[in-house]
Amino acid sequence: MTQLTAVPQEDRLRVLAADNTSMTTQLLVDALGRNAQFEMIESPSDVRALLPVIRKEKPAVAVISSHLEEPKGSVSELVRNVRMESPETRVILLLDFSEPGMIIAAFRAGAQGVFCRTEPVHLLAKCIQCVAKGEVWASRLELQAVLEALAQPALPSSFTLSGGLLSARETDVVRCVAEGLTNREIAQHLKLTEHTVKNYLSRIFDKLGVSSRVGVLLYAVRDASQHQSSTAPSSRRRSQPVPISPRPTTQGRGKIRNIVT
Repeated sequence: MTQLTAVPQEDRLRVLAADNTSMTTQLLVDALGRNAQFEMIESPSDVRALLPVIRKEKPAVAVISSHLEEPKGSVSELVRNVRMESPETRVILLLDFSEPGMIIAAFRAGAQGVFCRTEPVHLLAKCIQCVAKGEVWASRLELQAVLEALAQPALPSSFTLSGGLLSARETDVVRCVAEGLTNREIAQHLKLTEHTVKNYLSRIFDKLGVSSRVGVLLYAVRDASQHQSSTAPSSRRRSQPVPISPRPTTQGRGKIRNIVT
């Protein structure tokens, strides 16, 4: 699409868009393409065709619907597959509505942003620019869903990650992280050195495929909630979206920066 303002090709941000239908993908590409800073890449709307495009084009940012056409799969699987094809590509998941479980799954899998399609396009452009700079984007609603998940009571003493991914000592470290302890406090609590705690955290990151404490917590919360769902009675109430006060102005939007361990 012809740009109204000339921007050097090398300075434009390469952005791939893949919505859940060909028509809505084209509309999304046209809308974002009005921003002179973006070089848009239109992608097919099914996963099998999307991944080869990601591998070939290696966009800086990929805006992908959480409900692509066949084959259907989980949000986690979609994000991980994209990152496997192009590790440098930052993923923004386009949501039909803000569902806490899907938000947590997206961030746990490595997405750098979630964006609800009820928001205006100009905010999506801002989201893309922030994610391209290394920030993590979430609206106030989505951020509250994550924070409330992380604010659940400390993991029980019986907690273990499904599949036995972590050793007993590594699980102890995860439990301490869930309680909000610093590396020094974890070392004192477990009678270890801080260096040993850092080594444990590094191994935990590698095993879980995450890169921060937030990633560890999201993984643990998601795993624990899945275990609770599988053991709870069938009459258990379905989870509801997190209620919050009316959305503030854009100045109140939450953007999570990198959190160091």
